[in-house]
Amino acid sequence: MKNLSLLLVLISCTSVFGQSLNREFEDLVNAEKKSAHKRMALITNPNTYDYDITYHRLRLSVNPLDQFISGEVTTKYIAKENINTVTFDMSDALEVSTVKQRGVNLTFTRSGNNELTVNLPVVQNTNVLDSLSINYSGVPTSSGFGAFSVGNHNGSPVLWTLSEPFGAMEWWPCKQDLNDKVNSIDVYITTPTEYTAVSNGLELSKIDAGNGNSVTHFHHGYAIPAYLIAIAVSNYQIHNQQGGLGTVASPFFPIVNYIYPETASTNIASVAVTPDIINFYESVFVPYPFRSEKYGHCQFGWGGGMEHTTVSFMTADNTGAYSRGLIAHEMGHQWFGDKVTCGSWKDIWLNEGFATYLASMVIEHFDGDVAFIADKNAMITSITSNTSGAIYLTDAEATDVNRIFSSRLTYKKGAMVLNMLRFKLGDTNFFQGLRNYLNDTDLAYGYALTPDLQSHLEATSGINLTEFFNDWVYNQGYPIYTISVSNITPGGARITINQSQSNASVSFFEMPVPIRLTGDNGQQQDYVLNNTLSPQQFIVPVPFQVTGVIFNPKKDIISKNSSATLSAPSFELESSIAVYPNPATTLLNLEMPNSIELKNCTIFNALGQKIYECQSKSIPVDGLSVGMYTLELTTTKGRILKKFIKK
Repeated sequence: MKNLSLLLVLISCTSVFGQSLNREFEDLVNAEKKSAHKRMALITNPNTYDYDITYHRLRLSVNPLDQFISGEVTTKYIAKENINTVTFDMSDALEVSTVKQRGVNLTFTRSGNNELTVNLPVVQNTNVLDSLSINYSGVPTSSGFGAFSVGNHNGSPVLWTLSEPFGAMEWWPCKQDLNDKVNSIDVYITTPTEYTAVSNGLELSKIDAGNGNSVTHFHHGYAIPAYLIAIAVSNYQIHNQQGGLGTVASPFFPIVNYIYPETASTNIASVAVTPDIINFYESVFVPYPFRSEKYGHCQFGWGGGMEHTTVSFMTADNTGAYSRGLIAHEMGHQWFGDKVTCGSWKDIWLNEGFATYLASMVIEHFDGDVAFIADKNAMITSITSNTSGAIYLTDAEATDVNRIFSSRLTYKKGAMVLNMLRFKLGDTNFFQGLRNYLNDTDLAYGYALTPDLQSHLEATSGINLTEFFNDWVYNQGYPIYTISVSNITPGGARITINQSQSNASVSFFEMPVPIRLTGDNGQQQDYVLNNTLSPQQFIVPVPFQVTGVIFNPKKDIISKNSSATLSAPSFELESSIAVYPNPATTLLNLEMPNSIELKNCTIFNALGQKIYECQSKSIPVDGLSVGMYTLELTTTKGRILKKFIKK
């Protein structure tokens, strides 16, 4: 009863904790359905594929009181082929006044399809570097979720941008497909002097521009995609912290928090955990990817958060605090999403699944196993609320923002697939594979696709993961297990695993299956059984009589409606049946009382594969290879297993 009481308490705590996590998580995910139409018209723009951007200088004039922007964007680019035009993604709501190249005005056209096409005076040859400066202004439209927004807090105005996945073009001319990162940017924000401006990278200066305005200059020297470039303006109060482990090779770096003054004390208290989380991530993965600049948070008026490089835009609760889960999730993106960015929206789980799992690892690290199990259980419950759905998106799904940012699939199933990879490969191989992935010179500060992650995990572990990725990433559903356990001898038990699948896209999930056997006196022993077929039997040593069985005790794999039952003990039956001779050469004989009738006997090899079946008490074994075998006997008094050797 003590064990049962403890289990009931644990289940109760897990349920309450999981419900709380789910509410917080759903708020985060709903907010991360970023700036895009529900059904996005723009997916890729092949007209921008013939050049590579190396640098942007954004000179922007904004006022948080007005939904308006004017600016000059200078872009350095290299021609990938001979070109006579350069096309930018740019909302039709923005008006272009001039385009210049080295001070000379160039002609341009607007297609009416959110493009700006600049006509070059002469053909620009392959691999030639040049630049263009675009002067523009207008009232940015918001494509569903607020690419460029103004609002207020406690009577004070606030302006912010949020461009994922295709909102950057709403407020500046850019190239926003996932095929080109800008090597570096300078951002100059002109705004009324009483406000504080925020952007990526380090603030280098703030100077008086006259007429009540000031210009704040930020420089970001790491490669960055257009959707992660951001600005914000308000009457922010600044709270500074330090991050990093602080070794000689890896010195401290600043953590800069831009917070609303009216809730500053609460907000400051909530971000106190930030250095501890960032130090934890550095200890597990690699150093913070933007150490020479900063990390930080900027409070803004949209729900949830957005992982803009070096400064996550964050929403506080009604007391002014950020949740630890939100801090952990957006910070995790700095490694997975910002340093290594998904190379297509079909691979978005490489961003969101990782950030979700890193936040779950924070629970494991700071709160312990019970809380970690509760978090995984909450994710599994959500994932299995529907029998279908893959992590990897189809072409059609990659046009739907609600599908891209699916809480159930992109975030939670993505996170749990990472947990299952960790479970399958072991911590050493899993984390070393992720470190190699983050440090890969072809991926770091660039783009990655799902096969890139698979290849690194395979290289580190030596395990072929093709079937795993096919089952869990590219196809749908989850396994349903029926597990039965029998005591067969003092010190041994038989575990039989049957599996079915929730979705026909997967015929069988080859997975390590975690099972816990328990005894009456508080004993327990955990097993991980490599389930490769159904049904499959395993004979395991147990140093106590099994009285209970628990499937998936630590919630390490995705499953639903699985059952684990214990058959009646069979020690008396075991002792009443003899098998001889053992070892056997040509014939194996059974001796049993007249009160027991043999119904069937089955021989299994060491891999658990059935190789022979009969109903006779004299069993020919001359055709068997030399080795150890298991004989399953089904009788009128029950079933038992006997070991024998063929010599």
